[in-house]
Amino acid sequence: MFGNLKGLLKYVIWAILIPIVLFVLYTWATLRFVYSSGERAGYVQKFSLKGYVCKTWEGELVLVSMPGTQAEKFFFTVKEDDVAKKINDSLGKRVKINYEEHQGIPSSCFGESAYFVHDVQFLEK
Repeated sequence: MFGNLKGLLKYVIWAILIPIVLFVLYTWATLRFVYSSGERAGYVQKFSLKGYVCKTWEGELVLVSMPGTQAEKFFFTVKEDDVAKKINDSLGKRVKINYEEHQGIPSSCFGESAYFVHDVQFLEK
């Protein structure tokens, strides 16, 4: 009688454990491997710390475009506090940001966008 119960318990534990391990591996892979990387230049229009549980820095870069055209916005996330401080200091100034794109992130807890900024540089006008 207890042999069946032990076998059933072992089956239930594996049925729960395997999806959790697969989810953790998938999340690790999406955060570890970079899909694309690049640079964008413009003016940081909006930058704030967001989230109830998972706090992330979320920003909006207005890309410099030709006069008379509608401005394009680039939404990004910042993980590091030192980069966030540099971006806060750059509000209203023209900047170049270096970013990495991570696709398929399973939760907005890691950031609202797929673009993670890792460096910012001030540009002369």
